[in-house]
Amino acid sequence: MPAQPVRHALNGRAGSVLGPSVPQTEEISVSAGGRHADGTTNTTPGGGLMPVQTAPRSQSGVTRDWIAKQPQTGNISSMIANLPGVVYASQSPLGTAGDHITMRGMNESQIGYLFEGAPLADPINYEPYTSMLVDTENLGSVTVSQGAPDLNAPLFNAVGGQISATEMNPSHKYGGFLSLMGGTHSANKEFLRLDTGDIGNTGIRGFASFSYLSNNNWRGPGGLTRYHVDSKFVKEWGDGNSITAIFGFNRQEQTSWREPTAAQWRQYGTSFNYTPTYYPGNSTYYKLNFGDLNSLDVIVPMHFTLAHDLTLNVTPYFVHQNGPSVGGENIPASGGYYGTMQYGDLNQPYSYVNASGQRMLTTAGVDPWNQKTGAINTSIDWTTGINTLSFGYWYSYTMHEELSTFSVVDPSGRAANAYGRYPITLADGSILSGYNLNFMQQVNALYLADTLRLLNDRLVLSAGFRAAMVYRQGTNDVPGAAPYKTTGNYFEPLPQFAASYQVTPHDQIYLNGTTAFRAPESVEAYSQIFDPNASHAVEQPGSLKSEYTIAEEIGYRHSDGLVNFQMSFFNINLTNHQITSSAYIPNTNMLISEPINVGGQTSRGVQGEIGLKPWHHVSPYVSAQYLHSTMDNNVPVSATNAAGQSVIDYLPTAGKTTVGAPKVTAAVGLAYDDNRQFFGNFDLRYVGSQYSTFMNDQSIPGYVVSDITLGYRFPRVGRLKGPKVQLNLVNIGNNLYRSAPGSYAATARTQKGIFGSSVAAGSPVYLTGGNFAALVTLSTGF
Repeated sequence: MPAQPVRHALNGRAGSVLGPSVPQTEEISVSAGGRHADGTTNTTPGGGLMPVQTAPRSQSGVTRDWIAKQPQTGNISSMIANLPGVVYASQSPLGTAGDHITMRGMNESQIGYLFEGAPLADPINYEPYTSMLVDTENLGSVTVSQGAPDLNAPLFNAVGGQISATEMNPSHKYGGFLSLMGGTHSANKEFLRLDTGDIGNTGIRGFASFSYLSNNNWRGPGGLTRYHVDSKFVKEWGDGNSITAIFGFNRQEQTSWREPTAAQWRQYGTSFNYTPTYYPGNSTYYKLNFGDLNSLDVIVPMHFTLAHDLTLNVTPYFVHQNGPSVGGENIPASGGYYGTMQYGDLNQPYSYVNASGQRMLTTAGVDPWNQKTGAINTSIDWTTGINTLSFGYWYSYTMHEELSTFSVVDPSGRAANAYGRYPITLADGSILSGYNLNFMQQVNALYLADTLRLLNDRLVLSAGFRAAMVYRQGTNDVPGAAPYKTTGNYFEPLPQFAASYQVTPHDQIYLNGTTAFRAPESVEAYSQIFDPNASHAVEQPGSLKSEYTIAEEIGYRHSDGLVNFQMSFFNINLTNHQITSSAYIPNTNMLISEPINVGGQTSRGVQGEIGLKPWHHVSPYVSAQYLHSTMDNNVPVSATNAAGQSVIDYLPTAGKTTVGAPKVTAAVGLAYDDNRQFFGNFDLRYVGSQYSTFMNDQSIPGYVVSDITLGYRFPRVGRLKGPKVQLNLVNIGNNLYRSAPGSYAATARTQKGIFGSSVAAGSPVYLTGGNFAALVTLSTGF
């Protein structure tokens, strides 16, 4: 089909960073009517891994030239794994499970995720859940800001940077796109998108798509099924006026992965899984351990030109996410606990007697979390001469409900009464529960920014101030919960400054100073967690202090007709660092987030990337980062003194390397595309060793993973536009490895604290990287 130009949606002049109409991201939006049916144009340097950037901060991205050639089962996080400083920890070779990412020593809960300008991550535990946001076939671009969030972004957790994703724009022409995929692990995906094209002279165009995805787990029994709908409609008129309506729906069920300790990895390797058969007392039966990710998202970005020099931006959005998460557990048939209250006989069938002679029930512990957020982000920008003044306000309200229940498992291994729909109740009619949480969050944020352009726009100076106010209130209705009600009030002043200078049309230098904060993560930070096997809380509230960062960067970038290069040096000082550790509730298979306050952290380093535009159809790419991230304080820990009493002591962790922060990461890519028939990619990623304990006495070794893409485009056949076949080979060396710590511990060996008390050893668990996979995709436009 004839070539059409790529549309660069750069709102405002190059180098502007503050205010909605001058964002710090360069978002490249490719319509479905691009040069090829899949949206690729073969114009982005590095094979789609290095779009041109102008913002005065470290920033990288991917475009359709890269996204369309990756496995169609992937997600936003897996697409950016090769960018500098990004450490993506795979759990599935298909990219369908998990969002574990670190950047500059901070994980995904400390990184702000935006989709079409709205924060669709969980606003309390900050989990991004990118696998349910958008189908890869509709993903237009992803931009990563490794250290600094936008001043105007509706975020209050982005101490570690920001990831912004956009959907492809609807085509101006009527048509659609069909994709069929199959491969190893019984993977299959069917995707269909229909474009309306321009609807008469209304200025409206849009698309709607549906997909079905399923696969078996690559290790252990079980698998995934996913139903997904995307839709985007655009109305444009006048001088830059537009209204966009974005809708997403996701229904997904995934069998959980068991995460081994170091000892279990050595003994079992990839065989440490949930079991395929059931017997009474087997709480690790795979059908009792799974999670649902259900969501409905509505985003309506609006842009209005009020006058020649005055613009208004309004983005209302609504997000509904719910579970359940399910984990197997054996509980006492009588004499167990509901909170701190002991119950009598539960009068349930299918009990058994354990090795200690206690009568027990095997149950499915159901956590049907339910969360709704309504919000609006607004801003107004006034430009006069060389000056742009921006003012904005963001309001968000979230309700979160989480009532854990238990459902008895029958002799066939099926949880009775549809996984907790009719849960176990006590004699007085109360529902047996470990936690009954009701949580409310209200956010107000104001910002004011000014951008000054001097020397014919070569010198751009930006300064701004943001005030973020977060109020939280949580209750736990389980008997004995203390406190029953917890509140949190957070007010943080957040100044920013940035400057850039265009030395030549191809060379830019920049520097910035930024601040950010993160309110405490997860409802577990505010509430106790109970369990029928214990007379007291098995999880206590975490630290309620907020993280705060002060960061500086200085960088240089070069971009000409062939070579793109950028390098930056950074320094980040973080106070009240809340390291997030996933841990199992004792005696259960239910994971919860545990925020641990380890004090201060300092991260310093250098990152860079270089990519070539297609040269004789070849586009190489290289990225790397060196990170020196250390803990600033000694960590307080529970210990036992010489008299056998429980006390608080400190471990000498000051100066130790931060957990989950590899010193060296690198990626190499080589793309080939003749823009007619043949195309292919090769990429290789190296992630250095990572510590999992604050004392640096346990770690995982560094690892290498490499992938290959091979593809062929057929000539147009009838109404079929750009039919192609694509082969993706993932982890071609079938490297079996631990990809990241899944939890952290103070020490892996018994230690003496600073005051002489004995500190017990802990056992971190680990994520296991996916093995080899081969996927074949047939697709075509029409």
